[in-house]
Amino acid sequence: MRVEQKQSVKNSIGRLIFVGLSVLVQIGWFVLLGIRMQRYSTELALVGSILALLIVLRIYGRHINAAFKIPWTILIMGFPALGLSLYLLLGQSGANRRMRKHFENIDTTFDGLNTQNEQVMAQLESENRRIANQSRYITDYAKYPVFQNTDVEFYDDAAKGLAAQKEALWTAKHFIFMEYHAIEDSESFEGIREILAQKASEGVEVRIFYDDVGSVGFISPEFVKRMEKDGIQCRVFNPMLPVINVFMNNRDHRKITVIDGEIGFTGGYNLADEYFNITHPYGHWKDTGICMKGDAVRSLTVMFLEMWNAIRKSDDTYTPYLKHFPYVSTEQGFIQPYADSPLDSEYVGENVYMNLLKYATKKIYFSTPYLIISDEMNRELCMAAKRGIDVRIITPGIPDKKLVYKITRSYYAPLAAAGVRIYEYTPGFIHAKQCVCDDELAVIGTINLDYRSLYLHFENGVLMYKTKVVSDMAADFDNTFSVCEEVTDRYKGGRSMVLRIGQCMLRLLAPLF
Repeated sequence: MRVEQKQSVKNSIGRLIFVGLSVLVQIGWFVLLGIRMQRYSTELALVGSILALLIVLRIYGRHINAAFKIPWTILIMGFPALGLSLYLLLGQSGANRRMRKHFENIDTTFDGLNTQNEQVMAQLESENRRIANQSRYITDYAKYPVFQNTDVEFYDDAAKGLAAQKEALWTAKHFIFMEYHAIEDSESFEGIREILAQKASEGVEVRIFYDDVGSVGFISPEFVKRMEKDGIQCRVFNPMLPVINVFMNNRDHRKITVIDGEIGFTGGYNLADEYFNITHPYGHWKDTGICMKGDAVRSLTVMFLEMWNAIRKSDDTYTPYLKHFPYVSTEQGFIQPYADSPLDSEYVGENVYMNLLKYATKKIYFSTPYLIISDEMNRELCMAAKRGIDVRIITPGIPDKKLVYKITRSYYAPLAAAGVRIYEYTPGFIHAKQCVCDDELAVIGTINLDYRSLYLHFENGVLMYKTKVVSDMAADFDNTFSVCEEVTDRYKGGRSMVLRIGQCMLRLLAPLF
């Protein structure tokens, strides 16, 4: 396969470099100030040591994953001036507390607009109490209900999903909502832009927004003006600023399209050429997605409206976008779209995956572009394999980020030793984020098995039970395994001392990636 570099498009890389350098200068100045103050006198050094101990105790007492506590603890105790300066700049949650309150205020406006139909939950409980417990967790703690009366179609290739998406966009009569981590102002999006512009001219309300960091290599600031010229409302999530900002680390990683509240698309792919193999910077790009029609689309609409109004409050009422419409599904399975936010203490994305590992009785398969997991997730994967469950994970054969790829591989050995089977997708880069459990339960969406997705990003997923799409996803796993290389045995053996030390260092820093 011909390997290409990313297409040259007008983007904001220069702005990214400027912001990065500005932040580094600010960090460097504060660190230098801390070091000089500590050297100024023994009294200040003693105060610094006491403060370091107090900060470490505070970190230890915080209700966060231990993987985030350990790097800060080592850094502060080993290098007090440097560690304290960096922690006071980057480790504080004051900015996040403000943003958390902001999002909580937005969420309260949706109270009563997306509630659980108890008849659906009762039906699920009568069919499978253990799965109902999983759904009840999502309903109670993520506030997204489980639905029936929804049909789902699975796309084993992102290009198929894009084609279906374009076809569905033409049917829009009232509104189109699109939320993506990355949009590339190039071939793949151009076809969508033409449809959106035409629909806007027909009076359809069209809204689109993207994450600033996710799109920085693909898009220029003029993009928003061009969209608005076409009648398309456009916003940017969490713009990069040349000042230290803790919230800048929390990105919108969701991928959502909603058409009239009746049709919804989500999955792993962004709207950029490489996702559809128009370009091939990392070999063949493997990605997947789904289309939903029916009641469950309501939750995708809520997710979009939450983020849109979090950027700038503009909707006085949401009811025009959450109207009930007549639809009769061909399937009677259970569909539960859900979202995860980094601004609360509930790690929904990780908990759903771990609950599936506990539920599995025969097999459970994952695909993820990055494998950078907590001790808790590692333990659940290993325990499932030790119980005799066929646990398999597919990761890329060609990386998009070489350092992250090295960290991913550093997690193989303990998993392989416990019986987890590791596969690498030899044709190129696998970006699909999906899981199939016992051929009856599946999850698909935007949530990687890495710290950023599980703890730092705004994400979304869909839990599905008793639908045809589950068997379609299982078949896709089987087809994908046939073009993968299983590397389990390679990582069961011993590693050199140098390799072990290097991997320990990488894993110590893993929560920061």
